[in-house]
Amino acid sequence: MEATLGRLFDEPVKITGAGRTDTGVHASGQVVSFTTARSFPFERLAIAANSALPDDLSIRDVAIVDRRFSARFSARERTYVYAILRRKDRAALLSHRAYHVYGALDVERMREAAAHLVGEHDFRSFCGVLPDGGVTVREVRSLQFDDFGDYVRVQISADGFLHRMVRTIVGTLVECGLGRRDAGAMREVLAARDRRAAGLTAPAHGLYLAGVRYEDGYDSYSEPPVFVH
Repeated sequence: MEATLGRLFDEPVKITGAGRTDTGVHASGQVVSFTTARSFPFERLAIAANSALPDDLSIRDVAIVDRRFSARFSARERTYVYAILRRKDRAALLSHRAYHVYGALDVERMREAAAHLVGEHDFRSFCGVLPDGGVTVREVRSLQFDDFGDYVRVQISADGFLHRMVRTIVGTLVECGLGRRDAGAMREVLAARDRRAAGLTAPAHGLYLAGVRYEDGYDSYSEPPVFVH
């Protein structure tokens, strides 16, 4: 993205992303911002950039914003979606798009466990690498599940996320859904403030940064393609 914009504006461009993701994580609603001293026909920017970007990266919309705006620091809420495939046979076309869980997954048990995570808590037990400053309190505003038979869609929104927080939450909830952990144990996991108390880290390829919301009401949300029918 930086290289393409740099060629279009004929100057080095440094972008700021609304959210950083691990290798293998997808983004259907990422937001980036940048400043430039040079001009470019605004109405043609997305078309020109998309013609030069690789096939797995595209711009959906562009806007001119206040100089003080930051895609990262101006964000008020981020939403992630996690895709789970629950059946005996794997799906070749989803091998890099959804987490294949072989066992019988009880979504109701996952919902029951997830209820303990909604609200403001110290999520240190679900954090991989501690953030600068060490503050691990976050507010999870919603954590919901959609059951589509072979597919389970997990959506989580919060004011911010820690390193691998969503993947560790999903991995721990999967353990609850498989009967390996009691749904009520989430309270003890939170209280432990220790990564060893939580469950496995779900694979990166099932996770999507789906949307970022800002104070003016703009929301970049776009449903991950695995759930678009």
